[in-house]
Amino acid sequence: MTDEIRPVLDQINLVVSDMTATVEFYRRLGLAIGDVPPEWDQHHRSADMAGGIDLDFDGRVFAKVWNVGLPEDRPTAVIGFKFPTREAVDASYEDLTRAGYVGQQPPFDAFWGARYAIVEDPDGNSVGLMSPVDPTRRSPMPPPA
Repeated sequence: MTDEIRPVLDQINLVVSDMTATVEFYRRLGLAIGDVPPEWDQHHRSADMAGGIDLDFDGRVFAKVWNVGLPEDRPTAVIGFKFPTREAVDASYEDLTRAGYVGQQPPFDAFWGARYAIVEDPDGNSVGLMSPVDPTRRSPMPPPA
């Protein structure tokens, strides 16, 4: 893989079963986690992290919006890698799935404006592949269901 398309660690997303308990734990740990509108309280939260890494928490119901292959039978963390282009996301997903790795979420144009996909590593961990966000490609956020 050339340096032009080398992925950069960008995000860790924990899919959680109890958002209230998760927020309480990470706040007690010392992380700053902002409040959200009541309809999102159990679906999505973000910690304010230094160093440019995103740490997000999503409830399973909302996580199914952006990961159709989300495993039901195990806890899930998504380790997110940023790619330089939308095409690099598609190419990496295709390369990995052709090599036999499981695709959880085929590449799609996500509501937040990025090209996004998820594959499983050999141990079944979810690995997100994301292009830079293009504000012109944003769409309304779907309801948490």
